[in-house]
Amino acid sequence: MIIFDKEFGEVIVRKNSLSRGVKFSVSTSGRLSMSVPKYTSDFLAKRFLNSNRQAIRDKLPLKDPNEQRARDYKKKILMKKAKDYLPYRLEYYAKLYGYSYDKCRLSHANTRWGSCSSNRTISLNIGLMNLPEVLRDYVILHELAHLHHMDHSKAFWSEVAEHDRNFKIHEKRLKHFSPGV
Repeated sequence: MIIFDKEFGEVIVRKNSLSRGVKFSVSTSGRLSMSVPKYTSDFLAKRFLNSNRQAIRDKLPLKDPNEQRARDYKKKILMKKAKDYLPYRLEYYAKLYGYSYDKCRLSHANTRWGSCSSNRTISLNIGLMNLPEVLRDYVILHELAHLHHMDHSKAFWSEVAEHDRNFKIHEKRLKHFSPGV
C-alpha cells in the first residue's frame, strides 16, 4: 500500500505478519518505508506516521519527494528504452559469436552494469541506455564471455578481446559513469 503525505511524498506501507510494531526506514528508491503488523488499518498507519513525524525527520535521511518522482519517471523511461533495445542487442551478439544463454533480465542495480549467473541468465542494467553505444556493446560482450568463463581469468579476457579489440579502453571509459539511475 502507498500513502501520500504532503511532507514525505509517497510512503510505502508494508504489512508484515511477523511484525509486532511499526518500523520506519528508507527504501532503495529513497522513499519513506513503513513496516506495520498485518492487522494495522490504513487509518492507524496514517495516524502513526503523523505522530512520529519529528522522529522520522531527525533519524532518517529522506530525499525530496519531487526528486523521487523525477527518478521514478526517469527509471520508467529507461526501462522502456532498455526493453526495446538491450534484449535484441544481446541476441544479436549471441548469434554473431555463437553464444547461448537461457534468459535476459533487466535490472536497475546501483553498482553493476551487468552480470551472468551460473544458470545462464544475463542481467543488464537499464542505466546502460545512458551510455554511448560502444560501451553498451562492451558490457554485453563482457557478460556473454562469462557464459564460458565465470571469472576474470586470462582466458576470460582473451575471449573478450576476440570480440572487442578496444576492451581495455572501454573498461576505462566505463569507470567514468555510474550504473545507478
